[in-house]
Amino acid sequence: MTRRRSRGRLSVALTRERARPEGIRSRPNAWWLAVGTVCFGAFMGQLDASIVTLTYGSLRTEFRASLAAVEWVSLAYLLTLVALLVPAGRLADAHGRKLLYLYGFAVFTLASAACGLAPSLTALVTFRVVQAAGAALMQANSVALVTTSAPRERMRTALGVQAAAQALGLALGPTVGGALVSTLGWRWVFGVNVPIGLVALVAGHYLLPRTRARTRVGEFDWGGLGLLTVATTAALLSVSAASGLAMPGWGVGLLFAVAALAGWGFVARQGRAPAPLLDLALLRVRSVAFGLVGALSGYLVLFGPLVLVPVVLTARGVSELTAGLVLTALPAGFALAATGGDRLLPCALTDRGRCLMGALLFTVAVSGLLVVPLTVSGLAPLLLLTGLGLGTFTPANNTLIMGAIPAHSSGTGGGLVNMARGLGTALGVALVALALHLAGGGVSADARWASLVLVGASAVAVGSAAPGPRRRVAGRVRTR
Repeated sequence: MTRRRSRGRLSVALTRERARPEGIRSRPNAWWLAVGTVCFGAFMGQLDASIVTLTYGSLRTEFRASLAAVEWVSLAYLLTLVALLVPAGRLADAHGRKLLYLYGFAVFTLASAACGLAPSLTALVTFRVVQAAGAALMQANSVALVTTSAPRERMRTALGVQAAAQALGLALGPTVGGALVSTLGWRWVFGVNVPIGLVALVAGHYLLPRTRARTRVGEFDWGGLGLLTVATTAALLSVSAASGLAMPGWGVGLLFAVAALAGWGFVARQGRAPAPLLDLALLRVRSVAFGLVGALSGYLVLFGPLVLVPVVLTARGVSELTAGLVLTALPAGFALAATGGDRLLPCALTDRGRCLMGALLFTVAVSGLLVVPLTVSGLAPLLLLTGLGLGTFTPANNTLIMGAIPAHSSGTGGGLVNMARGLGTALGVALVALALHLAGGGVSADARWASLVLVGASAVAVGSAAPGPRRRVAGRVRTR
């Protein structure tokens, strides 16, 4: 009987969210504590995303692999993340966002330690898949935890702080990554996640609110998850194969066809499944649909330079550490705009206006990559301007999307936002690598073609910001 009771208590502890201590819950600024805790995950996820690109050179040398093979250290992570974000959000809406967020942190931290000990490139890619599963549980709930904790009138500020934490992770990533790779070696790039993850687990346990507004989930749409996974994996694998993987041309074409068919099948299934993985009704709200396109484009512009700049500068003999310091200008500009935008921009400027202003700014900046010499002094100011534009655009874009989604579906909405970010990140890595491979005209010519990819994505972001929202869904439910 005692053993049965112990198992019962353990089951409850593992499957139920624990309330915050009364002294924390009753504080008038308790929502700031929740936002600050979520920032641990935002910081950690983006630190990991930006730091890994600095390891490509060392990984190619140690494992004697091509750039197309090594980039799967990033792409395997991103593909898994994209495939799991929406289902993780739906499960969190039903079972608790705090609960799954903390489980995500635990998985992410353990997998980070495994990545640092990986004996081969194949093992490293495998551990990155596990790491991404943990990241999906974190990221699918991060935006939802922020928007359901913060007062409605402070939502953009809260999202801006979260975006700034992401930018700080991006800012430190290239510098820390360059320093670690140049001194201790690439394995410590993953090991740095472990202490941050342990601190975040303790903070989340005491400071994050329980989920009050929940959505009952029926039979899980495993078929939809499978089609989504096949579509995204085949699409990015085809781009990667075209970038230099050993695969015949007909194989690349077959992968593109599989991606298109699986994508069509996923959309068709979501329209008739009794418990669809993705509620297509959300995408019929114009501010959600256009906002997600903008989020994807913005993150493509944010992550494309993280591949492009180190390749260009190290090919010119610049060290990894110097390349990382130059690259820091991009997320530094992002952080400045995300945290200071509310104080510097006119209060009357709407979220739509901020989106359009930011998109125009980073479009002008990345267009400069086509004409400015791609040197340390030429790249730094353009990257700073790009970051300022993205830091203005992203919080306003996320506010428009989440403001149009009901509170009981915040986890699903947060999963959609982060799925768009993940797709943008993956495309930023894959398309820049493809452009560098196909150009074949020397470092400068290759970089110009890759820059055109960023210019095109920026133009799409401007187009997504121009229409603006038609409606919002009010009555968001706060948690405690």
